[in-house]
Amino acid sequence: MSTLEDLARRVEHLLVRHAELQRTHNLLQQQVQDLTAERDALRQRLGTARSRLDALIARIPPGAQAVAEEATPGGEG
Repeated sequence: MSTLEDLARRVEHLLVRHAELQRTHNLLQQQVQDLTAERDALRQRLGTARSRLDALIARIPPGAQAVAEEATPGGEG
């Protein structure tokens, strides 16, 4: 009967381990969902910022950009 008791203990241990792994898996799935949502929001913000910058750059008169580059530190002027 000793082997049957050993087998029962091992099965019980495996069931506990399985439950722990399921909990870990569920937590990791939730973390992936949260990070995916955060990434998507950041991509949206990046796209919006890029569009705003493109619109601002388009409004700069052609000669003003060269003047601005010369006036900034590290510029050629």
